[in-house]
Amino acid sequence: PAAGATPADEGATAITVTDPWIKAVDSGMTAVFGTLVNGSDSEVRFVSAVTSASPKMALHEMAKNDAGEMVMRPKEGGFVLAAGGSHELAPGGDHLMIMDISAPVKPGDEVSVTLTAEDGSEFTFMAPARTYTGGNETYESGGMDATPIPAAS
Repeated sequence: PAAGATPADEGATAITVTDPWIKAVDSGMTAVFGTLVNGSDSEVRFVSAVTSASPKMALHEMAKNDAGEMVMRPKEGGFVLAAGGSHELAPGGDHLMIMDISAPVKPGDEVSVTLTAEDGSEFTFMAPARTYTGGNETYESGGMDATPIPAAS
């Protein structure tokens, strides 16, 4: 087992996040980034997310489409964190996409994010907003009209 891990470590309870942040925006869409770290000796798979910034949030990835272009799309199967491993959420890669933000997210604001694992356990963290000028990704046709991965009930 990983150092400090016990059989009681289950699901999202053993997760931490380093350098979480959200892209500051006035309206529309934004995304949350950071590195998720699994401190347990078991794999954790996050399958949904919710946020205080909007009722619409999804787990997304950047991947090549059939034409070879990099596009954003929902991440099939969610984000998997190997036992003792980590998973980076970064501009141009996997990220937590927030659609239809309910109010401007200004630099310095903090947004609450809750990830739900496949076993129903949850991990909540705060993401401070930063100014970021990158992230002008191409969306797969219909990708943003697709129904977001629903939050576990």
